[in-house]
Amino acid sequence: MPSKAYSDVMEKALSDSQYMEKLLIQNREKTGETAYKKTMKAIAELKRIFNVSEKMLMCIAYIFEQMQEVTPLALQKILYYIQGIYMAIYGFPLFEENCVAWQHGPVYEKVYYLFRDFKYNPIDDNRFALFTGKAGKLAEDEKQVIDLVVASFGRYSGKVLETVTHNERPWKSARNGYGINDASNVIMEKEDIRDYFNEVAHNFNINSVTGLNEYIESKLSGI
Repeated sequence: MPSKAYSDVMEKALSDSQYMEKLLIQNREKTGETAYKKTMKAIAELKRIFNVSEKMLMCIAYIFEQMQEVTPLALQKILYYIQGIYMAIYGFPLFEENCVAWQHGPVYEKVYYLFRDFKYNPIDDNRFALFTGKAGKLAEDEKQVIDLVVASFGRYSGKVLETVTHNERPWKSARNGYGINDASNVIMEKEDIRDYFNEVAHNFNINSVTGLNEYIESKLSGI
């Protein structure tokens, strides 16, 4: 078993990629070339993970806990609905990241690059043990909104949720002037998303799974 001091160093290195990189460079002469390259590659992966806000990491960690499996496409849409519904209920964003209107619907770019290697497959990787414990830092009201979204939108595949977002004003407005297959990087302003879901809240009970399911069905039927 490592000493307490050594264990503390390892824990700090895992949560601080810059500190890990500094240690590695300082001790390069003690490290074989293969191990050095592998560790630098791991550090690059850590930097990608911790380039996302702490609140976003908490939300993703909680989604992982609540869903048996989730693809990158579905995760993007679930995060979008969490943000929209949270803003409609509480008036301010849950996390700081901006959403952009890509061809396949709303996307949080930093999250996309974090999970893009999984393509259309469920996210499943040992390195995401790094998310362990982060979900517990969410407030109860934050967890309740995520629970609502997972229990309603989380029942559908990423492609179905993509269809729903394509029938919503925020994505359509941001894509105005673009062809169906055109790439775009237009930000879907948080205010526009909030205002849209405020309107949704006037017609559906967004505080209940039943109300959200009714909303989803209305979008899928083209209403």
